[in-house]
Amino acid sequence: MSVEANENGTAASVAAAQYDVMIIGAGMSGMYQLHLLRKLGLSVRVFEAGTGVGGTWYWNRYPGARFDSESYSYGYSFSEELLDEWEWSEHFSAQPETLRYLNYVADKFDLNRDIQFGARVRAAIYDEAETCWELELESGERARARFLISAIGPLSAPTMPNIPGVESFQGEAFHTGLWPHEPVDFSGKRVAVIGTGATGVQTIQEVAKTVGHLTVFQRSPNYCAPLHNSPITAEEQPKIRAGYPETFARCRASHGGFIHKADHRNALEVSAEEREAFLEKLYSEPGFGIWMGNFRDMFTDEAANTAVSDFIKKKIRSRVNDPAIAEKLIPTDHGFGTRRVPLETRYYEVYNQDNVELVDLNEGAIEEITPKGLRTANGEYEFDMIIYATGFDAVTGAFDRIDIRGEGGRKLKDKWANGPRTYLGLQIEGFPNLLTLVGPHNAATFCNIPRCIEQNVEWVAELFGYIQANGITRIAATLEAEDAWTEHVYETAAELLFTKVDSWFMGINSNIPGKDRRTFLLYAGGAPAYRDRCDEVSANGYEGFALQKVAG
Repeated sequence: MSVEANENGTAASVAAAQYDVMIIGAGMSGMYQLHLLRKLGLSVRVFEAGTGVGGTWYWNRYPGARFDSESYSYGYSFSEELLDEWEWSEHFSAQPETLRYLNYVADKFDLNRDIQFGARVRAAIYDEAETCWELELESGERARARFLISAIGPLSAPTMPNIPGVESFQGEAFHTGLWPHEPVDFSGKRVAVIGTGATGVQTIQEVAKTVGHLTVFQRSPNYCAPLHNSPITAEEQPKIRAGYPETFARCRASHGGFIHKADHRNALEVSAEEREAFLEKLYSEPGFGIWMGNFRDMFTDEAANTAVSDFIKKKIRSRVNDPAIAEKLIPTDHGFGTRRVPLETRYYEVYNQDNVELVDLNEGAIEEITPKGLRTANGEYEFDMIIYATGFDAVTGAFDRIDIRGEGGRKLKDKWANGPRTYLGLQIEGFPNLLTLVGPHNAATFCNIPRCIEQNVEWVAELFGYIQANGITRIAATLEAEDAWTEHVYETAAELLFTKVDSWFMGINSNIPGKDRRTFLLYAGGAPAYRDRCDEVSANGYEGFALQKVAG
């Protein structure tokens, strides 16, 4: 029950709205899950914190935000009609076009009527007696359903840096993950960007085009590679449309759901000349080939990774005029590809501009944000605008920000205090009837995400078809299944070099107290292996899940 004031101003109990299924989040996974569950005849309600659909592409409106997957490999594949109707204008679509696309999808399939916007979820509590979940929104409104699905996204909990005085700054201030809907003008202004991860790189290269003066504050440089974006011509459009079956088949067969597949050779088994020519080819081609289509041992062999890293270092040095600045832009604590690789368009050339300054925070950390700018250990700076490109509390962060309680009132945050534990990345022992799309230890967290989203969503929809056909009202992962899957997740990652590096892949976030030790948030066994395991589970009557017919 919830409590509201009646006409006389006194408290009156109001029953919580009832549904078959509730979904948290109206991004790509939540939208598609809604579509498929409605086709099963279920009553579904989606609760979305924003004022529109789109998830990542609704919130991340910062300058330069765009795909680093090829547009035609990123959109939904489930509808032939949708594929025939929509034409992407660029090989790597920018955020405004992507958001238009997702709104087009919402309109085409009439999704908005079952989505409640401006509805941020504060708590999700499992009612054991009734075998159902109850949501409480920040507004105080409540809703109940037998089943709850989280579709909250792996990078949807923006984090601010732990720097004193953030609220004291008197100029304009923005986080890239919470960018305003209105245009932001940089012309003639003194702008600071804090952070050089993927969002920072995209922001910096765009702001530099019009800014008065730009100061980039960098703590950890990243290896970046060229995007090589271009418009899709009228001649290319019919070829793209005719090639969709092949495109999606290539994605389905690849380790990460991209059109790029690792080269079958080892890096050091070819001659130096052949290796250099191959890397030059990848570096000159569009997209993630340089990351996902590189030598097969780049992620596992230190010497192979060093060879590739040395090639990228040479490229950085060749593009930055000042050798001292170039060295500051080259990572020294990790090899190429062991962190997420930002794709860029003339990013390194930004540092050749007279009105751009790079500040290495390893030479003097930021000590305080001041009313007029910020102070480092080496001096004070004044700005008209500060942009925080300080990233997200990845994968588990969005779960942590909701008070999720399962059987016995156990908090999910407590269960995951030493790292996430799941079964298939889709359910958690002790939290019956809760399914986690694109959750931790799920192939979709290390993937061309829409390709893995569709696998997640379709598998869950098939599960609901099975539940309906067999009168099942309770589904719960067993502890044994969760233990085995969690162990398997760590085994698949054990030989990979990125497990030896501090990054969000490993749950490291210096802006979040307690997230300063390595766990593992992804599934590194590859999308094909993950899909096969999920299919095996369902073919065997959903082994690893306790399926029950519970009255109530």
